[in-house]
Amino acid sequence: MTCCSQYRAAEKQFDRKLAESDLRQYQRRGATGITKLLLSELRRWPLQGAGILDVGSGIGVISMELAGDGVSSATVVEASSAYLEVARREVASRYGSRRTQFILGDFAVIAPDLADADVVTLDRVVCCYPDAEALLRGVAARARRLVAFTYPHDRWYMRALTAFNNLKRRLKGNTFQTFVHPPRTMAAVLEAAGFVRIARKGTVMWLLDIYRKEGASAPI
Repeated sequence: MTCCSQYRAAEKQFDRKLAESDLRQYQRRGATGITKLLLSELRRWPLQGAGILDVGSGIGVISMELAGDGVSSATVVEASSAYLEVARREVASRYGSRRTQFILGDFAVIAPDLADADVVTLDRVVCCYPDAEALLRGVAARARRLVAFTYPHDRWYMRALTAFNNLKRRLKGNTFQTFVHPPRTMAAVLEAAGFVRIARKGTVMWLLDIYRKEGASAPI
């Protein structure tokens, strides 16, 4: 499956019904699981005045949550028009006069045309993309200071679960796939671009890595 066909499949997989369902769940429970952990770890860093770029934003939970932490701007990139519509509605209302931007597209393709950001986040995104290296090269090119991303453990049970879910979708005529990428391969992309890992946290199913660009000051 090419990245282009995966992008089209994502548009179909993450439809309006699912987007509204995710929003209702967030409104009831707030950020949960690995997303909550990502936010908690990012908040260990001073975010006042930082610009964030949220890649594969879904309904925009990360941007919504960080609006109260003093970030100066938010750029939201999403491959699903239904999810981007919800993100636009929910995120913009929290930022007031602060700059927000909402972009529909395949981030690995459009990354060269985007502005840099202090913090780039990808929450459960690399697992939806066949070429994690291309995705992270785009991220590294746009991140001034921090990169925070979550991904499935590269363990037998996650590989088995991923294969099972992909098979179920194929049997229903759904071409969307998810992936378990090797952490070492992903780390190599960021390290080659001058980033160093400063944190790793996880749950049974997910890992969170945070990288800082070498030479960037610790406070944002």
